[in-house]
Order: sequence, then C-alpha cells, then structure tokens
Amino acid sequence: MSNTIRIKRGLDIHLQGIAEKVVKVVELRQYAIKPEDFNGVFPKMLVSVGDKVKAGSSIFFDKYRENIKFSAPVSGTVTEIVRGEKRKLLEVRIESDEHDEYLDFGAAEPLNLSKEEITHKLLESGAWSLIKQRPYNIIANPEDNPKAIFISAFDSSPLAGDMDFMLEGKSQEFQKGLDALSKLTTGKINLNINEKKTNSQIFTLAKNVEINSFSGPHPAGNVGIQIHHICPINKGEIVWTIDPQAVVIIGRLFLEGRFNTEKIIALVGSEVIKPQYYKVKIGASIKNIIKDNVREGDVRFISGNVLTGRKIDKASYLSYYDNMISIIPEGHYQSFFGWLVPNPKKHSFYRTAFSWLTPNKSYRLDTNINGGERSFVVTGYLEKVLPMDIYPVHLLKAIMIEDIDKMENLGIYEVDEEDFALCEYISTSKINMQAIIRDGLDLIRKEMS
Repeated sequence: MSNTIRIKRGLDIHLQGIAEKVVKVVELRQYAIKPEDFNGVFPKMLVSVGDKVKAGSSIFFDKYRENIKFSAPVSGTVTEIVRGEKRKLLEVRIESDEHDEYLDFGAAEPLNLSKEEITHKLLESGAWSLIKQRPYNIIANPEDNPKAIFISAFDSSPLAGDMDFMLEGKSQEFQKGLDALSKLTTGKINLNINEKKTNSQIFTLAKNVEINSFSGPHPAGNVGIQIHHICPINKGEIVWTIDPQAVVIIGRLFLEGRFNTEKIIALVGSEVIKPQYYKVKIGASIKNIIKDNVREGDVRFISGNVLTGRKIDKASYLSYYDNMISIIPEGHYQSFFGWLVPNPKKHSFYRTAFSWLTPNKSYRLDTNINGGERSFVVTGYLEKVLPMDIYPVHLLKAIMIEDIDKMENLGIYEVDEEDFALCEYISTSKINMQAIIRDGLDLIRKEMS
C-alpha cells in the first residue's frame, strides 16, 4: 500500500434507510438509455422505433465524436424514442426479450493485446462510454494518453452501497478489467480504498494498480478529492476515472466477448419499507424495483444519492452511471420560525440544531431547503466541507461572471459538480452550486476546444 491519506474536512450525513445486505432479483423488461446522462454528447440515432436490437448493438453515437457509441443493455425491441423541445433526444426505450441475445465481440486476453486493439473492442461494444475524464467529467477521448486512471473502491455519500458486497464473487472480472485498463495509459492506475471499511481481497489484492488508502468523512470517497490529493490536475493534463462495477463490465467483455451490463444497485432511503440490493442492468426501469416497497405519502425518487442524484418519477429509469436509488420525503411545507425553534429531528452543519451533540444519529430528512435564495457572501464555512486547496466562493463567483482567467487560477480543472454537493448542502445562500460548476466546466471546455 503506497499512500495513506487522511481527510479531515468534510461531513458525514447519516440517514435512515441503509440497505440490508440481501440481493433481490425482479423481472425487468423496460429499459432506457438517456443522452442527458452524458455531458457534452450530441446523440445521432442509429435505430428507429420497431427495430430489433441485441445487447451490445449500437443505438446512437456522438455527432462530434463518431467513434463514441452507445449500446443497448439488453436485446429486444426499440419501443419509443422520446424527444423534448426542439426535438432534443431524451430517451431511447427498449422492451427486452425473455432471454437476452448478445452480440459477440470475441473473448480475448487483454494483456496480450495492444492499446489500439483494446480501444477498438471497447469502442465497438459501447463499453468505452463507461470511462470518463477529468477535467470536464465527460466521456474520455480514446486518442488521449491520460497521466493516470483513478478508481474509487468506496462511496462515502449518504446511504451509499457497500462496494465490497456489490462486487462479491466478481474478482476475476474485476482483475480482467484492470488488466485492460492498464494498457490504456503509461501512467498508474490508482485504486483507492477505505482505510477502515474496505476488506474485500478483490480490492486489497488487485494487481496492476497502485492501492491508496483514504480515511475521513464524506467526500473522501469522491474520485475528484482523491485525484486532488494524489495526482492534481493542471491545465492541459488529463486523468481518466471509472467506477468499480464498470471495471467488472469491461472485464466481462474480455472474458465472455459480451457487453453484459449486469450490476448490483442499492434501494435506500427512509421511505423504503425494506431497503436492500437488486441485480439489474444499466438503464433499468425502477417500476418493479420499487413495487410494494415504498411508504405512502409524498416522496421523491432519486437516481443516485441524495446530494448529487437526479430527480425521477416512479415510472422512470436508472441513470447510466448510478449504483443506487434513494427515496426520501418531499419537503413541501413551511416551518414557523424555522431554525429558531429547537428540533431534535433536524440535522445541521451549524449549531442551530442539536445534531452536533449526536453525530452518529440517523435522520429522516426531506427535500425542504429551509428558505429562499439569499446573498452569496464569504463565510469561511464552505472550506470546512471541501477538502481541496481552493477557494470555493471565489471560484463560484468567477464562474458566475464568466471570468475564464480567474476560473483557471482558482482551480476549475480540478473540480466537478459532486465535489461541491456538501457546499451546497450547508450553504446559507441556497444557490445551486452544482449547476454553476457544470456551467463553468462547459464554458471552459468550449473555450479550450
């Protein structure tokens, strides 16, 4: 183990509804791939309604990078192509067959292949879409040579699933995926584990990687925080990132020759009757996953975690990169005197509530933001939950006025939306910081291209 990094700044938010370590399999026939899950992608369709597809068949590609293809996760029939304003492509819906048929991309030993051969297999199968790059948090450019590849083997966000459990029994696929990734860079593959919670030998005995150990509160599990402490990104540099379950999918591609997107997700949250894990494929409908397992009332369905996830409805689909579905109460109400009234059920970073006296207590929190937008001033508190050597308020304001020079000097290349999720949570200004960061990254990418 080469590095041990202790994160001191951050905040753990303990919520009710953590998943029990049981994997349930339910019948899932409806799937959708949503282009909005891919930053910077302009989709161009390859299929029409009524077309038959196999798992691994290309369904659309990026208009400006035609080698970046997106494949069907299952075999079946394209039932609907959903478009929004100005014919923007929103979803490609597929109804699966009873038994999946896969395109055969050929099994191969990645250590015996060249970088070009591995890249070609990943691009043709659609598995390349699983690899993302920093800066910008977009799908990686296969022509680049990243200075490193980062994999976070744990998720520190609220109610996140146990990655040791989710990858149980998949050591061969995971290692094969690492072998393939090792041929794509001349730099290191950094596999980052939790110092106290990562026990699986899938991670601790992995080969062709440099294992780094992290401890501390959220966002210690964010790959952006890990990059900042091990291999900071300067202007002109590129780092690739990938999720552990995506590494398994790539490993299967080389072991079986199939684009098999099966993975484990967690259904969590205080409004889930029985929080547990489910075996699904990318883009699965959540309808049967949540069936008869959600409490009555006004609730919010979130693909992803409660800090960075996307709001969906109960008939929607799992987002491409997400490993969890969170369900919490909606917050459509106003509180008389708000924070002035002591309430042991409230959680607060500040000492306006009593939650600081019980740091390990789990809360049933809702979506109420407790106030409207206010003045955005420097308080020094955002730095306490963002373990990076940057000035978050100054960076956000530089983005808001589109001052590119200041954005670069203040660290725009090192950050992503998820890194500012806790800042947004504790902010007294109530502004959407994650959206501002996304706008800044899109602006910089446009100017630098």
